[in-house]
Amino acid sequence: MTKYHFTGIKGSGMSSLAQILHDVGNEVQGSDIEKYFFTEKPLHERDIKVLLFDEANIEEGMTIIAGNAFPDSHPELVKAKELGLTIIRYHEFLGNYMSQFTSVAVTGAHGKTSTTGLLSHVLSGYKPTNFLIGDGTGKGMKDAANFVFEACEYRRHFLAYHPDYAIMTNVDFDHPDYFHDIDDVFNAFQSMAMQVKKGIIACGDDKYLQKIKAPVPVLYYGFGEQNDFAARNLERTTEGTSFDVFVRHEFYQRFTIPLFGDHAVLNSLAVISLCHYEDVPAEIIQKGLETFEGVKRRFTETIIGDRMIIDDYAHHPTEIKATIQSARQKYPDRQIISIFQPHTFTRTQKFLSEFGESLNLSDQVYLCDIFGSARENAGDLTIQTLADIIEGSIILTEENVNQLLHYDNAVFLFMGAGDVQKYQQAFEEKLV
Repeated sequence: MTKYHFTGIKGSGMSSLAQILHDVGNEVQGSDIEKYFFTEKPLHERDIKVLLFDEANIEEGMTIIAGNAFPDSHPELVKAKELGLTIIRYHEFLGNYMSQFTSVAVTGAHGKTSTTGLLSHVLSGYKPTNFLIGDGTGKGMKDAANFVFEACEYRRHFLAYHPDYAIMTNVDFDHPDYFHDIDDVFNAFQSMAMQVKKGIIACGDDKYLQKIKAPVPVLYYGFGEQNDFAARNLERTTEGTSFDVFVRHEFYQRFTIPLFGDHAVLNSLAVISLCHYEDVPAEIIQKGLETFEGVKRRFTETIIGDRMIIDDYAHHPTEIKATIQSARQKYPDRQIISIFQPHTFTRTQKFLSEFGESLNLSDQVYLCDIFGSARENAGDLTIQTLADIIEGSIILTEENVNQLLHYDNAVFLFMGAGDVQKYQQAFEEKLV
């Protein structure tokens, strides 16, 4: 049994990996800042020790897994080096760990977390499956055959991985603090494709993924008839979505999902495609799809009286459109009130007009101060810059959330990748 210490254990991937290593019988602890993050809840449920950063946490005999955000000069890592301990970066450890299993990397600009969660749930109904999801959820089983994990393109971290399979949901320009342009993003995905060992499941409706070249078969899924796996005859209701799946133009099966929006159909189709390729029976796939309860911060609903409050991680214009579309399908007769907190100054600046267009799809827009990051905590623009291009938008603070009380029987979409939940919490406190 190895004793692992995680420097930065509250990070979404780090928390998930700590849970997996704990579940399969290792001794696990970690450290981070004092602030509470939703990713730490499953750590406490497992009684995994979560400490504050301190070089005294580092002891002889430990293996140190370091979060990507922490430099070699971090006091804990300096102490570990002095003691001659093994220090391995998160993505490097993950790259080595997956070699024990049939591994599936789920990557893409959008939809990674939801698709990883859905795939791991469906596959778990067929064979024991370890999984690592970017919402801070992980599970390890000693007899696992599969390993499903979320692979992030940011800073090309996913190039540490050589998975058996890769699901690629889409290529879109994001992370403007690192990527130069859309071609730079595509080149990262192209490099990843060359490292896959058995097969790639890619969205054929994405013009960039259509150009992917790989040394393994590339199977395409999507709405277009040219795809190997095509979704047709969609039926959208307030209960979910049903659709036929055709495999190379031959009817395969009709599936029903308790999910909303076109993006949910595409995510489900990616899962169906991979499972079909791995000979998972259709009835097991359907059972997994219909029992999936979602992942954290992805259209997470709370009902208070006649108000529906939804927490969602959407922080890119494409994701905001998808979230609003889902809300329109499920709640067609209600007003959609968007409360959005931009994440990072570079992203806000780069997509300023696109944010305006996507948010305008809602009935009313409230904007919260821009959330910076460890890499970037200041910028030239302010939230007023975005408010100026969205007619009728209102700037929201924790102190004036009572403005939201004007709307009865409405859907409130709290969207963002920062700490938008604090505005939601302040609103909910007004309602109880």
